[in-house]
Amino acid sequence: MIKRASGLLLLLLLLPALGRAEWLSDQASVMGTRINVELWHEDRALGELAIATVIDEFKRLDEKLSPYKTDSELTLVNRMAAEVAVDISSELFHLLQESHNYAKLTQGAFDITFASIGHQYDYRTGKKPNQQSTRQALPLIDYRHIRLDAKTQTVRFLRKGVQIDLGGIAKGYAVDRGIALLRERAIEHALISAGGDSRLIGDHRGRPWHIGIQAPRKKAAMAAVLPLADTAISTSGDYERYFEADGVRYHHIISPKTGHSAKNVQSVTILGPNATRTDALSTSIFVLGAEAGMALIDSLDDVEAVIIDRDGQMLTSAGLDSFH
Repeated sequence: MIKRASGLLLLLLLLPALGRAEWLSDQASVMGTRINVELWHEDRALGELAIATVIDEFKRLDEKLSPYKTDSELTLVNRMAAEVAVDISSELFHLLQESHNYAKLTQGAFDITFASIGHQYDYRTGKKPNQQSTRQALPLIDYRHIRLDAKTQTVRFLRKGVQIDLGGIAKGYAVDRGIALLRERAIEHALISAGGDSRLIGDHRGRPWHIGIQAPRKKAAMAAVLPLADTAISTSGDYERYFEADGVRYHHIISPKTGHSAKNVQSVTILGPNATRTDALSTSIFVLGAEAGMALIDSLDDVEAVIIDRDGQMLTSAGLDSFH
């Protein structure tokens, strides 16, 4: 009789807890974009705490990595590294090393020194550098101007005027950090997105997540919808931050070779194991263009691509042929 009563009491205690299991979500504006976190949790309070922890992590990284905040670690590097070797955190050193690796992999298509001219663009006011400014800044765009010393954990710029910007990798890294925090809390179903960068934990409880790829020239339309689980996906497009002048579209993805906005495609979407990788590669492939970009993707065994070329035609890598 006592055992039955204890079992009944345990069941009654469990039922309310199970009843609280639900999908939870929240949004915030951080790192110049909209952050969205969605997850399934058995306990609403713990789920909401997990979401808040992820958003706080984005805010922490924004304070460290923003080139627009006067007291960020990245701003300090841009201000001092042409004069002296600057001591930096292990986290920033890691990101600079990763950026160097992607620069080598893409033969310079990914290059964080694009900021040496990129800071002269203002996409809200339609400001762009003139021809003389572009000619002067172009020699400064070269990832090999960055000297990293692993022993002292310092960074030094080899030329005066060099500037760096981690906009092609930082949001993907932040998404990965958020996913790591959710995994530490044993969360099995979640999505974190930061503008064009997203990563998924598990599926949508028995069915795939459906992630859309925006049609570059039709704001409310999708070029494709991919059923996904346990993956990262990043899209770089010429429709995110841009202005038009004299029939030319000036956008934020700068070709290191020309100092101008890359013109070869309209958007690139990369799927892969983590958002740091997909973020960096989507930027790189956009700069490389459809043919060279797809050749690079085909040489890598852990990523797939959807490229919308300059004419609006969709191209897919071998693993995604069914979505063509």
